[in-house]
Amino acid sequence: MFSSEQLREKYFEFFKQRGHQIIPSASLIPEDDTTTLFIGSGMQPLVPYLMGKPHNLGKRLVNVQKSFRAEDIEEVGDSRHTTFFEMMGNWSLGDYFKKEQLNWVFEFLTKELKIDPQRLYVSVFRGNKDIGVDRDLESAVIWKDIFKKNNLSFKDVDFAEEKGMQDGRIFYYDEFKNWWSRSGIPAKMPKGEIGGPDSEIFYDLGAELKRHENSKYKNQPCHINCDCGRFVEIGNSVFIEYIRTDKGFEPLPQKNVDFGGGLERIAMVVQNKENIFKSDLFIDIIEKIQELSNLQYTDNQSAFEVIADHLRAATFIMGDDKGVVPANIEQGYIVRRLIRRAIRYGRQLNIQKPLWIQDISQVIINKYKTIYPELINNFDVIMDNLAQEEMKFSKTLEKGLKEFEKLFDTYQKDFKEFIIDENTLFDLYQTYGFPFELSIEEINKKRIQVGGIAISKQIEDNLLSLFREKIKKHQELSRTAAAGKFKGGLADKSEQTKKLHTACHLLLAALRKVLGEHVEQKGSNITAERLRFDFSHSEKMNKEQIKKTEEIVNKAIKDNLPIFFKEMTLTKAKQQGAIGVFDSRYGEKVKVYMIGKDDNLFSKEICGGPHMTNTGDLGHFKIIKEESSSSGIRRIKAILN
Repeated sequence: MFSSEQLREKYFEFFKQRGHQIIPSASLIPEDDTTTLFIGSGMQPLVPYLMGKPHNLGKRLVNVQKSFRAEDIEEVGDSRHTTFFEMMGNWSLGDYFKKEQLNWVFEFLTKELKIDPQRLYVSVFRGNKDIGVDRDLESAVIWKDIFKKNNLSFKDVDFAEEKGMQDGRIFYYDEFKNWWSRSGIPAKMPKGEIGGPDSEIFYDLGAELKRHENSKYKNQPCHINCDCGRFVEIGNSVFIEYIRTDKGFEPLPQKNVDFGGGLERIAMVVQNKENIFKSDLFIDIIEKIQELSNLQYTDNQSAFEVIADHLRAATFIMGDDKGVVPANIEQGYIVRRLIRRAIRYGRQLNIQKPLWIQDISQVIINKYKTIYPELINNFDVIMDNLAQEEMKFSKTLEKGLKEFEKLFDTYQKDFKEFIIDENTLFDLYQTYGFPFELSIEEINKKRIQVGGIAISKQIEDNLLSLFREKIKKHQELSRTAAAGKFKGGLADKSEQTKKLHTACHLLLAALRKVLGEHVEQKGSNITAERLRFDFSHSEKMNKEQIKKTEEIVNKAIKDNLPIFFKEMTLTKAKQQGAIGVFDSRYGEKVKVYMIGKDDNLFSKEICGGPHMTNTGDLGHFKIIKEESSSSGIRRIKAILN
């Protein structure tokens, strides 16, 4: 049985032996990608290279990418879904293709990890005439050859979703199951988006678990893509070979391989568990929840899994070097939702210890601190925001309960069957942090008090569906707002905005001189009128510190220092003392902007631009406000005149 650490090592070593270079995980927060709030797959940061841009480490890469998918929040609690996960990936950028990839991934799983090949099944793309992409017979033939060499049956089956397994091992599915792009199915792909057919590998957890018989799918045929949970996907080889154009789907100049295997699911399989939360990646967290609640996981599976997953996800998002803290919009909205949902389930488990979510987060950090040192670097930010959020949520819960009393009094005058609509449910969620489940719980308490009857399952399901639609629309609005931003938090590309962006570099350098080298940029928003700059510092700046910072910046402006950049690898930039978020841009060349002369630099920072060419053009720098942004983060608003 392999530990998760051994699994990582084996994966890297296997592909290193086959000519791959190891690249680090990118940040969870996307850069120059407005299609999503978070990185949800290994391919997102590599899109330029999949489209043909040369990578300085070559055409064969391997990594484990931090990933987060908010759309899976409601799925957590079924033993196999998580929001945060690690995606094991290997990449061919126009080098090897289907034959090498499918043989290698099968060899890794069965020979290196000793997974029973009899339990493995695969899917391939059925084809779609409307988009001009044929059935993937090439992959099917390769799989048949692999299975034949390993003395396995290899019957291929189509329409298993209608007819069941039929003793098959190779299954054909449509684009809803066996096509991959960032946008989803081909019909949703915008012009310029890349994607292609894929071939997934499934592991059979065993008919003896009776997951199909005990699920809502029991009256439907069971097959490898059935959602009953008997079969779990552990790997997906995506063949990114198409780009959508005005003419439809055209071949890319290069054929790429993008493999993704969920570390959590593969760890579950190699550790002979039927549930990812029983693997070594989660067991310490589960045990801590048992200790805090005095309850057993086996009796409270769903609540334990929600707490473990959500606090792990929130810890990683806040602990990222581009860390996001709880807020009411964009990524911060998701972080707040995760934390509050975990607290709500802790309330259900009757956890009494104050600030208990910090205890869970510390267990998570201890588990991952060697692999992801940014969690230690941002430890105070994580802990402070968890504490603040727990205290805030406790207060809003009390206010929300009072609102329920008011609602109940209003409805009771008219009728005894207390039900509120999806708009009120959403308002309670937005204003008071009441998750849907908690609102239903309070509704039923009132109904039982008056009439002795809880709402029906049908009504609850209908309300939940309408509530989710409201959440979805809110998230889409958040994404639209995020998509309206330019690179680096710039509101536009005007000359004045460029000046204020350049002033941010001077401000960061000055703050590090005045407050200390612990100061790091944590965000910025720049318009033509002002700059807003967030930075790590735990205390309010006094008047003397603010004045000194202004003086240093204005001295740099008066000295008319040249501004220039050099391109170099991320490793070299770090070695030369450049500051910035070392967010794992895979070792390719980055721009390091320098202010001053080579032998006497005022600032050296990784940045994508745009900038002025010398500081003398900026004008006079003035700080107009210094305030708290969140726990451990201060915010400065400043102008140039």
